Amino acid sequence: MRIGTLRRGRGQDAGPGTSGTVRLDRRTKNLTKRLQPGDIAVIDHVDIDRVAADALVGRKVAAVVNAGASISGRYPNLGPEILITAGIPLLDEVGKDVFGRVKEGAHVRLEGNQLLTDDDQVVAEGKLHDRPSVAMAMAEAKAGLSTQLEAFATNTMEYMKRERALLLDGVGVPDVTTQIEGRHVLVVVRGYDYKEDLQALRPYIRDYRPVLIGVDGGADALREMGYQPDMIVGDMDSVSDDSLTCGAEVVVHAYADGRAPGLARVQDLGVEAITFPASATSEDIAMLLADEKGATLIVAVGTHATLVEFLDKGRGGMASTFLTRLRLGGKLVDAKGVSRLYKSRISTAALVILVLAAFLAIGSALAVSAAGRVYLDLLLDQWNSFVFWLENLFS
Repeated sequence: MRIGTLRRGRGQDAGPGTSGTVRLDRRTKNLTKRLQPGDIAVIDHVDIDRVAADALVGRKVAAVVNAGASISGRYPNLGPEILITAGIPLLDEVGKDVFGRVKEGAHVRLEGNQLLTDDDQVVAEGKLHDRPSVAMAMAEAKAGLSTQLEAFATNTMEYMKRERALLLDGVGVPDVTTQIEGRHVLVVVRGYDYKEDLQALRPYIRDYRPVLIGVDGGADALREMGYQPDMIVGDMDSVSDDSLTCGAEVVVHAYADGRAPGLARVQDLGVEAITFPASATSEDIAMLLADEKGATLIVAVGTHATLVEFLDKGRGGMASTFLTRLRLGGKLVDAKGVSRLYKSRISTAALVILVLAAFLAIGSALAVSAAGRVYLDLLLDQWNSFVFWLENLFS
């Protein structure tokens, strides 16, 4: 990375560029929690994934400055294209020194391929992406899929050897108090299109009342949509205190050796929790727990379903997700499939027609019966009295 050591003269300015308050964090997930519209986000994120990009777009940042390579070439990751399509400038590969050269809350300006302070001091320089550069990098990255596929297969075999007892026999699944046996289970991850999927599933949730399991931030997603989670599963690094104390049963995802860094946070809040040691991802252990406890159907929201999504998450080939889906088989349904196939058994239009038909039937019965005519005469007298009172009121 080249860093300018001299101030640039005002006469050399090509234009005002993009200005804003800088916010820095090496973990994009942590940074998005404190971003405000118009901020310039400085991250260190190799291969920006779709979830991170969607979060940055949702925060309406003015620009993104990445210390790492937004597209490393390992595989065609989805994030950079999302940012560029949303009109957010992406300055790439500026180097890790940027975290020491600019302070949180400072006012900076992105101009061309440089990040400058208010007094035109260059603090970072890199590659400014646009649509053609992203398209070219994505085309080159597709060539790396074969290598990633081989790594994916290797990681899958290694994971199968480590967790075969859990996958085959359910060894290690903890006992829970939430009643799951014989019920549908909805597992919510704050991932791909989770808001749209939850909205589409409202009729399904209303009719079947499934057990609601939020995976980390998925618990917040459920509460944002007006639902109360029955269970929260995860390492507790991205779920709010309000959700943890909402009354849901808490299952803390622990490492395979039993260490559970998230347990202390839960206990500090005065919430009882149990641990689930496994090397799988949190969304996978939520599904395995639901399956082992007798769920008849597991509906997944925001989870990973395709090869690119597995790689996009960047967790050892997502071998655990692949094998978990193989184990659950037809019991696991992606939310998008449910929203496309499921229709409410009673539509709103049908309910309206039913109510109108009932009123017509009652009216007809009253009109043809002697008692009904008496009631109608009484109602007519009351109506005439009301009209007469209004006339006197305004006369």
